[in-house]
Amino acid sequence: MNYDEAVAYLDRHIELGWKPGLERIHRLLEMMGSPHLRSPAIHITGTNGKTTVTTVASSVLDAMGLKSGTFTSPHLERVEERFKVAGETATPEQFAEAVTDVAPFVDLLEAETGERATYFELTTAAAFALFAHEAVDVAVVEVGMGGRLDATNVLESQVAVVTGVSIDHEEYLGTTEVEIAHEKLAILKTGGVLVTGSLSEDVGLAADRRAEQVGTVRRKVGWDFRIEDLRMSVGGWSYDLDGIYEQYDDLYVPLHGRHQAANAAVAVAAVEELFGRALPPEAVRDGLARTTVPARVEVVGRAPLVVLDGAHNPQAATALAGTLREEMPAASWTLVVGAFRDKDIHSMLAPFAGLVGQAIATAADHERAADPSDLVVALERVLPGIPVTWVRPVPAAVTLAKEWSGAEGAVLVTGSFYVAGEARTALVG
Repeated sequence: MNYDEAVAYLDRHIELGWKPGLERIHRLLEMMGSPHLRSPAIHITGTNGKTTVTTVASSVLDAMGLKSGTFTSPHLERVEERFKVAGETATPEQFAEAVTDVAPFVDLLEAETGERATYFELTTAAAFALFAHEAVDVAVVEVGMGGRLDATNVLESQVAVVTGVSIDHEEYLGTTEVEIAHEKLAILKTGGVLVTGSLSEDVGLAADRRAEQVGTVRRKVGWDFRIEDLRMSVGGWSYDLDGIYEQYDDLYVPLHGRHQAANAAVAVAAVEELFGRALPPEAVRDGLARTTVPARVEVVGRAPLVVLDGAHNPQAATALAGTLREEMPAASWTLVVGAFRDKDIHSMLAPFAGLVGQAIATAADHERAADPSDLVVALERVLPGIPVTWVRPVPAAVTLAKEWSGAEGAVLVTGSFYVAGEARTALVG
């Protein structure tokens, strides 16, 4: 297959949505010769922060002179963004070759079982095929959703990471934080080490029980490793990290939001536990300093200031609003927002009260996107007294927001990674 044929092959499986269960992916990878077992792995889940932790961990590994393989989701603009080798996004040719390698086995699987594989199962298998072909030293893999029944849970990872747990995807994962935590903690395997970000008391107890159940240890932020002397810097945050095995001083992570410093600390701890020892301090410094994570409080324009963020649940929206208040307090924001129908949009909008002066509802080109007119009703209820309208598609909404803001204003595009991705394509290319 060429690139376009590979994209079309995957797209034919999109309509299947999310089908929980590991039987199909286990059988598919078995047919392929189990490429997912050819390198040690760090497996990362959590309600928010997964992609940042995955990216930072890979960057530190690469700075150590190793070759990382990174799998994240969703993509913002092009599907090959999900796959990275040694920090570089897969080329169209690498992506097409990986899908070509997987496709014959998918056809055999579907003939054998009578079931079609899902889009996410295919991208997961393609990632493992790519990593095997490129002989990566370590696979750093982000869970798609949850953990227990996620296609990535075929891994026998040496380190499992839970970045944090809050309410999201209730229809699939549960309605309480503890129920959701059990789904996420299921990625921890016997012999692995559990590394966690900040967790509530109840979720922390669940994490301790899971670690005890599989006979391993839990390393937690604020206890086994901690941030010291956190300070805002130009374009990011600087701090010292008292790691599990070493003190790492003069770190800088070029990401907006103090929560990103915590995510980077979790990533360093995960890499420490992969080796069970201290890391070269210069590799930690270099790895953090090289980190880029698109659509996470990403500045993509000036005059007006334009910021993209994929915040798609209340916890992420709260962190985003807090970051804007702390790091860009003088800005007067025009909000461009789109979300999926199943999201708690009222709770997602509430953190922006007093921060936003006008708002434009929009919708990404996705079958799950909420109707913008419904978002207008929510905006008028949660953020009363500000001008509100709706425009689609996303690039048109961004254009109007820039006109409304003028050169001295600011535009925030958020609510969904799909909305952020369409805006990014229009603004960055």
